[in-house]
Amino acid sequence: MAGVKSFILGYTGETGKALVKQLAQDGHFTKIVLIGRREVDLDAGIQETNKFEQKVINFDNIAEFKDSVSECDVGFCCLGTTRRKGGVDHFIKVDRDYVVNSARVAKEVGCKHFQVVTAYGANKNSFFTYNKTKGEVEELLKGLEFDRLSIFRPGLLLGKRVEKRPLERFLSVMLTPLVKLSPKDSSVHFDILAKAMINNVTAEKPHDPVETIDNKTIHSIANQDAN
Repeated sequence: MAGVKSFILGYTGETGKALVKQLAQDGHFTKIVLIGRREVDLDAGIQETNKFEQKVINFDNIAEFKDSVSECDVGFCCLGTTRRKGGVDHFIKVDRDYVVNSARVAKEVGCKHFQVVTAYGANKNSFFTYNKTKGEVEELLKGLEFDRLSIFRPGLLLGKRVEKRPLERFLSVMLTPLVKLSPKDSSVHFDILAKAMINNVTAEKPHDPVETIDNKTIHSIANQDAN
């Protein structure tokens, strides 16, 4: 599988940045559109690949998104924020509404394979806002009926963040014994998650158009050689 054209939503976050770095070196991908609310400076080595194009859009006016992804076969979605930044309503707006609305537009213009990062414990019926929102995203995306929908449910995300997230830091400390006991079941580094998402594009298409990929499987896919 070669000549893949793709887009990334949420490319300024840690998983998104890992995707950009790895896609720059992956010969299967010839064009990657970076979709975001602001433009950022890319490393010189990444720019020199001539694969990447940045598009700044207003997610509240999602129609702007169409032309940006009209030639893309695959979408990577790592879009997200925290309640700490703007409260519960802002979190739901970004993590659910922006993701689903973007996916809907991508589907309309021909995107066949959409890959999204949700979370371990995602459940539309959960009492917890975070898990409930992630679960609602999954259900809404299933309703769009992509040719292939890949839902990644990582456990605790490891790696150095530029943005400080107190809750994740707290969970990291609390879950340290579990992570040490069974790291592949409970945690994954940003780089490994990105590698799994990339490898999954070229992996054999599953019989079911919707695949939910847990933390352990993320590690397994990341360790597979791309076809």
